[in-house]
Amino acid sequence: MTALQSIGKIGTDAVKELRLQKLRSGLPFMIDSDDLESDQCYLEFPDGTIKLVFLSTGAREFTTVRTLSASEARSLRVKEGLPLP
Repeated sequence: MTALQSIGKIGTDAVKELRLQKLRSGLPFMIDSDDLESDQCYLEFPDGTIKLVFLSTGAREFTTVRTLSASEARSLRVKEGLPLP
């Protein structure tokens, strides 16, 4: 493993640990994806649901576009390498 790969793994592991900490604390975790518009992201909640949301300019809260189905949420977790919380 190269030094750059090692640093990348450390960063990925840290984000995955932060995700679990936030979910265990009852807070949502933001999942960014290159497949989405620049103002969109996913929010994963402690109950396992994932919502597609966007933040409009000047807004202070996310607006929900839709809630992913259980199978869509599962597929997103697999794609992003995220285990079930």
